[in-house]
Amino acid sequence: MGFLAVALLVALTPGANNLLALRNGMVHGFAGSMVGVCGRLVAFAVLVVAVVAGLGPLLSASEWALTVIKWAGVAYLAYLGITTLWASFRPVAGAGGAVAEVSAASSVFSLARKEFLVAITNPKAVLVFTAFVPQFVVAERGAVTAQLAVLGAFYLVAEAVAAGVFAAAGSVIKAVRLSQRAHRRLDRATGGVLLGMAGLLVVEPT
Repeated sequence: MGFLAVALLVALTPGANNLLALRNGMVHGFAGSMVGVCGRLVAFAVLVVAVVAGLGPLLSASEWALTVIKWAGVAYLAYLGITTLWASFRPVAGAGGAVAEVSAASSVFSLARKEFLVAITNPKAVLVFTAFVPQFVVAERGAVTAQLAVLGAFYLVAEAVAAGVFAAAGSVIKAVRLSQRAHRRLDRATGGVLLGMAGLLVVEPT
């Protein structure tokens, strides 16, 4: 239970995935956003399996692997930021503005794909599962592999709850029915934050 409480705090930290959950909630509602979150959970499940299989320490110790993951994350965050900004400036006929266009053009699969790619290319996520989670393993209790699997499952639950908070906040904003201008401003703010996150990832040491 102590691990779950700490995991919730870590999962609630604003980041690229939580920002996506918020924006998807604004555009597609709570249910659509949570379907997208499934992509994030799949990515994290892959990392949990890697840690349980013993690949986690090797991955976190490999500067080359972390560098590749880092720059893939930078590229994808920059892509999302630029496309979001571009959509907010494009002229759209009728009500709903850029958000309406994005909503019509996006599929549920694309939401999950975006969440998956952002999560799997985030070196911080790799370190969460390779450095943070193993700290809660008690060697004296034996069955280290089983403990890692259980802790990983608990973290996935924490991540789902945190994502639900951001998705719910986005759905509340959606229910308010903001004006086209307000939607465009939110899209521009979202795109700017995503680009800022990409920039921070560039300057952070691997």
